[in-house]
Amino acid sequence: MANEITIYTDGAASGNPGPGGYGVVLVSGKHRLEKSGGFRLTTNNRMELLAVITGLEALKKPGSRVVVYTDSRYVADSVTKGWVFQWEAKGFRKKKNPDLWIRFLKVYRQHNVKFVWIKGHNNHPENELCDRMAVEASRRDGLPEDTGYTPDNDNDELFNDQMI
Repeated sequence: MANEITIYTDGAASGNPGPGGYGVVLVSGKHRLEKSGGFRLTTNNRMELLAVITGLEALKKPGSRVVVYTDSRYVADSVTKGWVFQWEAKGFRKKKNPDLWIRFLKVYRQHNVKFVWIKGHNNHPENELCDRMAVEASRRDGLPEDTGYTPDNDNDELFNDQMI
């Protein structure tokens, strides 16, 4: 069926925090796209979430039917159990990665997205590929800064002066 897309994702960090990367594979019919990227200091959860965001942002047609396969309970459960929507209603107060969750929700709402959690490192070919891409991306020279990650801020709050 037209506009059905499967997205496989994975994120990695060498140390947490440490250098990190993400890998994404998008498949729709005969079309395939692989994307990866990395940062010099980030966390595994940020890279897991950024992998999903990058996959969804690569879609050209709003309203696409999408199935996201992830081995991240953090990402899958946050969406399927509705936690992220509760965090959003509370302005992401005292929640980690608000910059990425806001970015995620913007692109998530443009499509019909279903999440499927899969066990990591369980010989799933596309998940294993995403893992390799994420690890390779985390090892590249000259990695950029993850401007949304602030290691000195345990709460990862969105603004310097906290919201009302």
